[in-house]
Amino acid sequence: MKLWAKDTTATHELVERFTVGNDRQMDVLLAEWDVIGSLAHTQMLESIGLLTHEERRVLHQELKHLLATVRSGGFVIDEGVEDVHSQVEFLLTERLGDVGKKIHSGRSRNDQVLVDIKLLLRHEIQQIVTVVLQLFTCLQELSERHKHLLMPGYTHLQIAMPSSFGLWFGAYAESLVDDVTMLHAAYSVVNKNPLGSAAGYGSSFPLNRTMTTELLGFATLNYNVVYAQMGRGKAERITAQALASVAATLGRLAMDVTLFMNQNFGFVRFPDTLTTGSSIMPHKKNPDVFELIRARCNKLQALPNEIAMICTNLPVGYHRDMQILKESLFPAFEMLRSCVEMASFALSQIHVQENILHDERYAYVFSVEEVNQRVIEGMSFREAYKHVGNAIAEGTFVPPSSINHTHEGSIGNLCTAEIRLQMEHELAKFPFAAVAAALERLTA
Repeated sequence: MKLWAKDTTATHELVERFTVGNDRQMDVLLAEWDVIGSLAHTQMLESIGLLTHEERRVLHQELKHLLATVRSGGFVIDEGVEDVHSQVEFLLTERLGDVGKKIHSGRSRNDQVLVDIKLLLRHEIQQIVTVVLQLFTCLQELSERHKHLLMPGYTHLQIAMPSSFGLWFGAYAESLVDDVTMLHAAYSVVNKNPLGSAAGYGSSFPLNRTMTTELLGFATLNYNVVYAQMGRGKAERITAQALASVAATLGRLAMDVTLFMNQNFGFVRFPDTLTTGSSIMPHKKNPDVFELIRARCNKLQALPNEIAMICTNLPVGYHRDMQILKESLFPAFEMLRSCVEMASFALSQIHVQENILHDERYAYVFSVEEVNQRVIEGMSFREAYKHVGNAIAEGTFVPPSSINHTHEGSIGNLCTAEIRLQMEHELAKFPFAAVAAALERLTA
């Protein structure tokens, strides 16, 4: 079944397979949002006289039955049905007759898929924010628990200055704050209603686009109908950039963990249940979990460019190229979510090594402490640097026995509470409760 079919010669089977591609599988993920969009659209159609009250009532009754089927996992797109929009209209027409054919008035599949995708992206961003917050909380707890345990800091992968496990865990916690800022930016872009833009040039029907905006819990509209269509691809790319930001933080953390698990470092370890072994080397405890997180996060960081390349140089209006954006973006949410959840699970069981800096190989990590102490005692910094450098060269350098870092964000003053407030400030920007309330009213 095709909504555009006109009882003329059918499309060649080869063309049919090529143009539909994986769209049926991808569109199942849009089914819930297509039904919810239809609930809002039909309520609006009644308000402008294109549906009677009774027609709207029976449509809503059937749409809600269909929504329950989708949520229970029972919705399928039949072979020969082109997409989710066609399947929903086909089922309504099959059950309600000509009334089911009326739901398409005032819209096109172009703005249907736009609103479906924006509703899906909005929902998925919320799910990512939820698991990122869990990882953030885990990292902050680890930061506070191990704040007094020192470890070497590195630049150029060379031993540099004293750091601490508290500082290390806390750094990634604060990085997630900026990632949530990126997620909010993406959420703001997708939280605008394109419904009513039709094929990209509006409609001669007196559509009430403000009404559907409120019914679907959108913050506002994409007002210009041409831009609403141009937003296809842009919303996906911006969302992918936000996912890539989280992935960059997580991938870098995974690299650190993989490195620090290495026996030549020995800074952290995990229970055997979190590692894998070798088929020939009985001593091996491999960090497969973090290696896979690293690889998947690298893949996610390539996603914005992949989407950009699909959309590059497309002129104004809808193009079928956009269809394959679903195949790129939709699986990315589950990939990132599973990586974040696994990182939280694994890090909650991490064991850190104490007294690392007691090893003489790390003696020079305290050289800057000695330079600074001499400056405090009255020597110029450049002279102090030269004196300590000469002592190291001559083999007479004796590292200090303590360090004293007190400024904001340093080893002795992690500012964990302040970072937590930053995260709470970013989270407060998301209108999750208002959106949930709007959708609950619409689907009740």
